[in-house]
Amino acid sequence: MRPVWASSWTRTPSPGTASTRRNEPSMTAEPRTFIPTSAAPTGARIAGAGVDGDPHDLPDPATGETLATVGWVDPATAEDAARAAHEALPGWGATPVRERAAALRAIAADLRADTTAFAAVISAESGKRLSEATAEVGFSAQYLDWFADAATMPRDEGVVTPQRRFAVTRRPVGVVAAVSPWNFPLSIPARKVAPALAAGCTVVQKASELTPLTSLAFTEICERHLPAGAVNVVVGDGEKLTTALVDCEQVAAVTFTGSTAVGASVAARAMRSMTRVTMELGGKGPFIVTDHADLDVALEALLVAKFRNNGASCIAANNVFVHQAVYDEFVAALRSRIESLVCGAPSDHAVDVGPMLRPAHVERLERLVAEAEATGCAVSRAPLTTTRGFFVAPTLVEASAELRLWHEEIFGPVCAVRPYTSEDDIVTEINEWRSGLGGYVMSADAEHAAQLAGRLEIGIVGVNNGAPNTPEVPFGGFGRAGLGREGGLSGLLEFTEEQTVSFAR
Repeated sequence: MRPVWASSWTRTPSPGTASTRRNEPSMTAEPRTFIPTSAAPTGARIAGAGVDGDPHDLPDPATGETLATVGWVDPATAEDAARAAHEALPGWGATPVRERAAALRAIAADLRADTTAFAAVISAESGKRLSEATAEVGFSAQYLDWFADAATMPRDEGVVTPQRRFAVTRRPVGVVAAVSPWNFPLSIPARKVAPALAAGCTVVQKASELTPLTSLAFTEICERHLPAGAVNVVVGDGEKLTTALVDCEQVAAVTFTGSTAVGASVAARAMRSMTRVTMELGGKGPFIVTDHADLDVALEALLVAKFRNNGASCIAANNVFVHQAVYDEFVAALRSRIESLVCGAPSDHAVDVGPMLRPAHVERLERLVAEAEATGCAVSRAPLTTTRGFFVAPTLVEASAELRLWHEEIFGPVCAVRPYTSEDDIVTEINEWRSGLGGYVMSADAEHAAQLAGRLEIGIVGVNNGAPNTPEVPFGGFGRAGLGREGGLSGLLEFTEEQTVSFAR
């Protein structure tokens, strides 16, 4: 049986979620493309207009050849984008909430109408398999629809005491700087932009310079339905542009997704001006196969949790614990499946795992696997038939706790597995990591699974499934895995300020 990662990640949108658009959707007879061929590459979109930047070549991960040329802009341009967002803030913040919700639904509808073009650019620049890229477009639209619904939910409250009457209201926090990584170039920006707009905020996106084409195209879609300056995007040196936005006096909040080390630096800098931060950072992704598990269910869930998006997910299964009683049987089945995975071009529908983003990612993973082999760990690998592009063969490592592979976030198609006998011991180990973003528990005993999940200091836990996230629920981590939440009503409230007004009775 071949794995189908996307099947548990996408779902059919609810009837009636699309609304009348402010502008006509993009529907043309010719196939659309978001891969530029212009000699003057766009490096930003500010207040509805493109801004050229210094040309930088963008490689195709599947071939190593140049995919496109993109512009990089300087920090001053990022500041211009923040000023444009600040100028748009009063008008957008005063827009009736139902009109804001209608705009979000219109953007979602346009994403769905342009699914083919968006999936093509996501797959081409990130190496994501085309079927998964298609699913990402649908998932992104679901975020927009969900936050359109959430925007209209009552949030204000009244409190009455014998002496006073209180009104508690929420207002937009202001301009939001949204800093996104490369691995989900549409759904992570959508998860940040949608709640900010729903709350009445305006946004400057700092797109990943590694996968910028999707963010530029997404911003153009947003511009059709929003006032000029409500959503802007800049592309360039990640550290320089992020620093400029964090330091910009017009920016009231920063939402960041990336590594724990960089996130800690960004948060510390933001605290100098008391700028609000939401941090979605790295995690270790423990995957626990108990002795009560249905091994077939556990195997399918692990293949999704580990190899979806070529293993490059912040909630990917990173450390697999298998109870000693079922270890040999489970690992034998896992080895057989991993060795049969097909690695190749993401546009090929017969492929299970696509390329890594850059050569440096390949080199790091190969070093980790080589270190494991040098210590005597059993290593099994799928065949790698191509010499072009940036590929790592899907790999199983029967690891030891001392390996660097076991202690680092892998972020690729390498699966590290260890046996365990004591549940208490692995719960202690996992919680001591303080990197609790995502995790997984496999058990046919529902009560046992719930109890074990409840002991883990982890933000989102999948029980007998490998894709636990959905727009309607909070997403974020414990400890060093982040601050605040994205998704769910919590994700909307991150971009609001509470005000209490006290009236004498």
